[in-house]
Amino acid sequence: MNKNKILELLKTVNYPGFSRDIVSFGMVDDISLDGNSIEIRLKITTQNEEKKTAVIDSVNQVIEKTNSFKNINVTVQDGTPSAPQPQAPQSPEQQPAAPLDGVKHIIAVASGKGGVGKSTVAANLAISIKKSGHSVGLLDLDIYGPSLPIILGIQEQPELTQERKLVPLEHLGMKIMSFGFISGNQTPVIWRGPLVSRMTEQFFRDVEWGELDYLILDLPPGTGDVQLTLTQKLKIDGVIIVTTPQDIALADVRKGADMFKKVHTPVLGVIENMSGLFIKGNVDKGSNVTIEGNDLVVDSDGQFSIRIDLFKRGGGQSESDRLNVPLLGEIPIAQEIMEATDAGEPITSKNPEAHVSKIYQSISEKVLNALN
Repeated sequence: MNKNKILELLKTVNYPGFSRDIVSFGMVDDISLDGNSIEIRLKITTQNEEKKTAVIDSVNQVIEKTNSFKNINVTVQDGTPSAPQPQAPQSPEQQPAAPLDGVKHIIAVASGKGGVGKSTVAANLAISIKKSGHSVGLLDLDIYGPSLPIILGIQEQPELTQERKLVPLEHLGMKIMSFGFISGNQTPVIWRGPLVSRMTEQFFRDVEWGELDYLILDLPPGTGDVQLTLTQKLKIDGVIIVTTPQDIALADVRKGADMFKKVHTPVLGVIENMSGLFIKGNVDKGSNVTIEGNDLVVDSDGQFSIRIDLFKRGGGQSESDRLNVPLLGEIPIAQEIMEATDAGEPITSKNPEAHVSKIYQSISEKVLNALN
């Protein structure tokens, strides 16, 4: 039995009170094998000795069941024995991220910079997942520039329960929440980081989401307070990175993707948005047409479409290769996307049979397969 198999076994050990395992939390510091002896060094920084003992006991039980080792030694922190020790007070950054009650999966849609169409992607992805038969929620966490009220054409305000919890709006068969519903989309938000972090946590703790299969998070661009609060407080099943093809977007995307990897949040894949412009037209029957790659496509009726790469090409593929994750899809620049978004009804809802709607549906299927 090698270290990789041991790690797979340890992934079955959840941190007490959470549905997330100790490997994804980064609590397995080292594994040493020597014949029929094994030493597992854990990095548990809690003061709660019951939880620490529970983890150690669970690890011992998992290893004992393999019947591969006579000597099993589980140590904590710097390799000292697992007996109780005085420790420094636990900071919020050290607390394990928690799942959200009633929500099976949480998917974040992120980008390294603004203006790449992340909110449009998040809305259409949520609708596509809903069309697959799942219950879906959509949460706009861009405090400074909420876009979902415009994209979804919603100007209502959420109600409060007797427990002072927000009730998400019902729209297009989904539960929707955005800071823009509360503040008004015309009001600028002039807040310092701590206030943003507090509001971020309230949006997933003080909202009556009920039972959901998937909650889609539309994150603000960058690697700021919202992203840090989320990864510290909330168990996220995966992140989708949205980029455009040009180098200036990719430079910021790499920083965002690397941040999620550092905090042990899996990246499910990359979406290249604004990936080429297709111009449609007709050719006369009998005309000679040369087809090169995917740049020129002609069907039997003489309809053709030509791809023009306004922002280079292949940026999403290069980033997905770097991260060793799938390129989930390439979404072209399309007037129908713009018109549907400006009208307050995403393209996947307004015209499900459109070519770009089918691209979104394909992306949603890949995401669901990756999670399941």
